[in-house]
Amino acid sequence: QVQLVESGGGLVQAGGSLRLSCAASVRSFSTYAMGWFRQAPGKEREFVAAISWSGLSTGYSDSVKGRFTISRDNAKNTVDLEMNSLSPEDTAVYYCAAVKNSLDYYYFRPREYDYWGQGTQVTVSS
Repeated sequence: QVQLVESGGGLVQAGGSLRLSCAASVRSFSTYAMGWFRQAPGKEREFVAAISWSGLSTGYSDSVKGRFTISRDNAKNTVDLEMNSLSPEDTAVYYCAAVKNSLDYYYFRPREYDYWGQGTQVTVSS
C-alpha cells in the first residue's frame, strides 16, 4: 500500500510562490512515476506536472509551464512542486499521485495513477 501526504499549501498573493511537497510511504519509491494534479471548485481534476521514476523525464500542462517545477528526491521519498508567479487561476486543491512503472516515463491522465494523497489547498488572492 502506498500512502501519500501533501504539505505546503496555503494562502499567497498573486505573483507569489509556494512549494508543495509530497511524502510517500512506500518501499521502492524510485520505481514509481509521480504526478501533481489540481481541482478547483466545480471543475474536473486536471494535470499539472509529472515526473518519471528517475527524474529525467518531466512534463507540465501548458498553463503552468515555465512557472512550476517538479522534482523528486528518491532518497527521501519525496516529490516537490515549486510554484512561481502564482495567479488566482492557480487556486485549487493540489493532489499528489503515484503509479508503479518500470519504464522511465511519466503520465498525465488521472486514470493512469493508482494512488492519491488527500490534497492540499492553494489559494491565490488577487
